Amino acid sequence: MTDHTPYIADPPRRVPSAEELRERIPGWGSDLDLDDRPSVPKLSRSAGAATGAHWDVPEQQPGGEGRERSIEHAHVTPVFGTAQPLQGLPGAVRRFGYRFGEGRLAHWMLLIVGDRLDVATHRVTDALRGRPDRVIHETGIRAEVWGHGVASRKGSRTDWRHGLLDPLVANWGWLATLGAVVLVVRKLRRR
Repeated sequence: MTDHTPYIADPPRRVPSAEELRERIPGWGSDLDLDDRPSVPKLSRSAGAATGAHWDVPEQQPGGEGRERSIEHAHVTPVFGTAQPLQGLPGAVRRFGYRFGEGRLAHWMLLIVGDRLDVATHRVTDALRGRPDRVIHETGIRAEVWGHGVASRKGSRTDWRHGLLDPLVANWGWLATLGAVVLVVRKLRRR
């Protein structure tokens, strides 16, 4: 009986020696001894001098104090973006998210919630300024109706499952707003 016999409860296990594995599997154990590793010249510290490769840390960009950074890092990167500073409630939610490590769900969920709040805030402020979103044009509803949206999904498309949920995902905010308006109108009518 060999150690590859199937369908035996608790088969006997024989662990092969390193020499047997080297004979049977080409390159086995190449990462154990540095002399056997094919990537050693690329990974060694002196290889940079031979090829002319170098790396100097860039000068720190001013304004890094108080910037959002992961708690896993000691400082912000030498260069960072300043085009969209955090502000308002979305900024506060994002700042709170940076108190958690990147391996925690709370970190990423708070960043996503902050992003969604930012989108909602901009939609409201744009509507108040007289430039509301063009829902019919921007979400593709018109193309679904008049551009053969259903017919284009037939056949061998791999993303057919998205066809049911995409309109809901793209328009959930508008649907929620419409639902809230309907509820408010109902309450006002009852009074």
